[in-house]
Amino acid sequence: MAPQSGVAMPPGGLLVANACAQTVLRRCPGASISFIERYKFYNEARNSFAVVQTLERRPYGNCILVKGVIGPDGQDLKPS
Repeated sequence: MAPQSGVAMPPGGLLVANACAQTVLRRCPGASISFIERYKFYNEARNSFAVVQTLERRPYGNCILVKGVIGPDGQDLKPS
C-alpha cells in the first residue's frame, strides 16, 4: 500500500514496503510488484478472496497477493 496521491511515503513505510517486496521476490523471483494508493488498496481488499492477519503492526505492512497457476514450463496459465 502507498499513501494517497500527493503524500510522500514516510521512511518507516519504505522500510516495511521494501521488506515485503524482498520477501516476495526471494520466494518468487521475477514476480511483478507494484504499490497502489491507499484508497484503491481498500477497494481491492474488499474484493479479496481471503484476508490473512499477521503480527505485522507497522504502517504500510499491508499487501495483496494475486494467485495464479504455473504450468510445467514455468509460464503462467491464463484462461483464454
